[in-house]
Amino acid sequence: MSRRIPQEKKFLKDIAIIDIAEEGRGVGKTDDLVLFVEKAVPGDVVDVELMRKKKNFAEARVTHLKEASSYRVAPFCEHFGVCGGCKWQHMSYDSQLKFKQQSVDNALSRIGKVDTSSMEPILGSAQTEYYRNKLEYTFSNKKWLTSVDEDATQLQMNALGFHVPGRFDKILDIDHCFLQEDPSNKVRNAIRDFAISRGITFYDLREHTGVLRNLIIRISSTGEMMVIVVFAYPEPGQVEMLMEFINQQFPQLASLLYIINQKRNDTIFDQDIHVYAGRDFIYEEMEGLKYKVGPKSFYQTNSAQAYELYKITREFADLKGDERVYDLYTGAGTIANFVAKNAKEVIGVEYVPSAIEDAKVNSSINNIHNTKFYAGDMKEVLTPAFIAEHGKPDVVITDPPRAGMHADVVERLLEMESPRIVYVSCNAATQARDLTLLAEKYTVKRIKPVDMFPHTQHVENVVLLELKK
Repeated sequence: MSRRIPQEKKFLKDIAIIDIAEEGRGVGKTDDLVLFVEKAVPGDVVDVELMRKKKNFAEARVTHLKEASSYRVAPFCEHFGVCGGCKWQHMSYDSQLKFKQQSVDNALSRIGKVDTSSMEPILGSAQTEYYRNKLEYTFSNKKWLTSVDEDATQLQMNALGFHVPGRFDKILDIDHCFLQEDPSNKVRNAIRDFAISRGITFYDLREHTGVLRNLIIRISSTGEMMVIVVFAYPEPGQVEMLMEFINQQFPQLASLLYIINQKRNDTIFDQDIHVYAGRDFIYEEMEGLKYKVGPKSFYQTNSAQAYELYKITREFADLKGDERVYDLYTGAGTIANFVAKNAKEVIGVEYVPSAIEDAKVNSSINNIHNTKFYAGDMKEVLTPAFIAEHGKPDVVITDPPRAGMHADVVERLLEMESPRIVYVSCNAATQARDLTLLAEKYTVKRIKPVDMFPHTQHVENVVLLELKK
């Protein structure tokens, strides 16, 4: 429970930042408090204001930078500090990698009691800007005003951009985003400006009124581009007017789609997709394999680094060509199809039925005939009967969501006694928890962190486990 902070105790001076927390904030200490300081970097000395206080720790913000860390650099984006993304732009990329590797090491050694002495150096991303293949923007009639904005009564209050952290109803209008290559910025800004000029209303996130709701832009490694406009309550002719404008302005689009979403949430997985121009998918490509990516498809958002991640996964699996592979949490079958040529058979399991259909299509268009895919809750699908029907795996590849694997799934892995498990994770803490359970029968042999998301605290990690003799 947060405590009220007396005014005379809200401000602290000369706090040395000594570490960085999992969520990316700097860590400092006083005699009785651990401080989590937004935008502070290890090596900084700062004055801070306490924002929220619990029994043994407090959240704080920097009021004055006394001494700058050697890790500090100037942020390159004008929206840094207000936008919720790219929170580590003020740190050099080498230092980001250092702290990401350290966070994986800490999680595995402290939570999982894993010997990390053999951990390999983190693989950095060759691209640290314009590396995302998918971005989702929100339209709002309540623009977030920054200190440089003028009197709100004189301002145009429509915005197309990202949610301000902690404010569901406020959107920061984005001029240039460094996450996705052009023409992404041109498309977004052109749509916003045209809609304002034609009086097409932007969504009210509190009242659930207005015409324009979301914009999704996908750009594949092949150069193909998909634009999806999500409308809420369009008036007659407005959908046609905006979609025709986009089609005329950007004729190179491979896929131009729209959705009418009048639900109270932004998810599109239960919505009908309307094709205005082009196809209802774009192609990704990886090592000669084509992947169909639709508006609802899951695909790793850093295409180039996903290729590196999958190569490491395949290397750890050490396939000779005669193995049966189980690919758990297979998504759209990207890893399953990627390793299929090196295995006798690959069996993929995934919770989302539409993703499994994508996986089957991706096998089909690449003439891959040694894959099988099944949809369902992992702990319900991966039963002794399923294993008896399909055969015990020689290698298990598992890439679960941030929550890690259900305890029943871990138990099934222990029962199967596959000689090798390759565990890909986007959350080293839950991975460490699962490794603790698997340690009953498995030994960690290799560890390789991979940075998929420069300028954020997020990091992927690949672990090879071998069955104890």
